[in-house]
Amino acid sequence: MGLKELMTEETIVLDMDSHSKMEGIEELAGRMAEIGRVTDLKSYLAAVMKREAEATTGIGFGVGIPHGKSKAVSSPTLGFGRSKEGISYDSMDGKPVHLLFLIAVPENSDNEHLRILSQLSRKLMHQDIRDRLMHAADAEEIYSIIDE
Repeated sequence: MGLKELMTEETIVLDMDSHSKMEGIEELAGRMAEIGRVTDLKSYLAAVMKREAEATTGIGFGVGIPHGKSKAVSSPTLGFGRSKEGISYDSMDGKPVHLLFLIAVPENSDNEHLRILSQLSRKLMHQDIRDRLMHAADAEEIYSIIDE
């Protein structure tokens, strides 16, 4: 399954309201809960924050990729949020996050989150991909960039 298939229009936020790491994660997780991909928001958020406590997922270059495995996830899902202002995130490079990807996978899904993380990281290492995501006009354009 490709990255595009893990996303829905509802899990893409082109203009995030969030200003902090927790707000950003909650905003995207809330979207996943609204469409039934996350069945217990509190439980899923606890899994994400437990992982985040181990090491930041703010990988630098304005990108954050928080992720969590939980019984509260009904099917693998990828959320995307963009913040023009930037989100305070405790990133490795100390800079705000502008592109936030949230990975949700069921608890029994082996290493699915690592596969997704690997695919995303390979794409996001390219400056042109990050620039295009920052300037994409709509969800269709996001799908197209992610699907390349």
